[in-house]
Amino acid sequence: MQIGRRPMLGFGLALLAGALLVALAAPLIAPFDPIFQDGTMRLQPPSLAHLFGTDNFGRDVLSRVIWGARIDLQIAVLGVVFPFLIGTAIGTLAGFFGGWVDAVLMRIIDVILAFPFLVLMLSIIAILGPGLKSFFIAMALVGWVSYARLIRAQILVLKTQDFAVAAESLGFSRMRIMFRHLLPNALAGSLVFVMSDAVLVLLGGAAISYIGLGVQPPVAEWGVMVAEGQAFVTTAWWITVFPGLAIVLLAFGFSLVGDALGDLLGVRE
Repeated sequence: MQIGRRPMLGFGLALLAGALLVALAAPLIAPFDPIFQDGTMRLQPPSLAHLFGTDNFGRDVLSRVIWGARIDLQIAVLGVVFPFLIGTAIGTLAGFFGGWVDAVLMRIIDVILAFPFLVLMLSIIAILGPGLKSFFIAMALVGWVSYARLIRAQILVLKTQDFAVAAESLGFSRMRIMFRHLLPNALAGSLVFVMSDAVLVLLGGAAISYIGLGVQPPVAEWGVMVAEGQAFVTTAWWITVFPGLAIVLLAFGFSLVGDALGDLLGVRE
């Protein structure tokens, strides 16, 4: 892959690896309990004792940012894994079999796309109740459509290629043709889209938590932290700036890796 020749790819991987290490090592490197409240230390500015300052409950902001990495990485990763798996399976079936299978599945996609994505997400979460589990379920029910359309389009092209026709002529089973010959060649565009989608899911998860439908306080999550600090943004800027910066850096890492993968695989979105 020659990462040394692609500094942006190296930087993106470094950001993602750094976030992963911080998340895994949170119990070891966080200087304080992220939910411990100390009324005598409310709204303390950054100092040697509290490098990122404290919030309105006297909690250490650095510790909460560190522990928040665990939740936000889960949001970014699991929020795309489930839609990717569901969409890939449905898109493969629609593209390979065509006919009424394709027609039915595409009509389902059309119905979902008829509703604004965010409105549909919020409706599902409102029905299920606020929380991270509801967010993942909503993403799985709504987010798969983009992957399904992308994979279907690739399968429709690939199944007419010589290698696919030859495999069918040799009497290979449909399952083998789909999953051994067509799908591996159709995944390049989806893998690039996964990285870009992770950025949107991360920002969406933070936004859902910001409005109170995602992760619930006192759990340390970057979107929750930004929401809690908005009332003090002019007097205690550090409460919102540091978790906001963490969101930007993690999203930037996913974006850089996605762009680099697109260049390496020859994929353009």
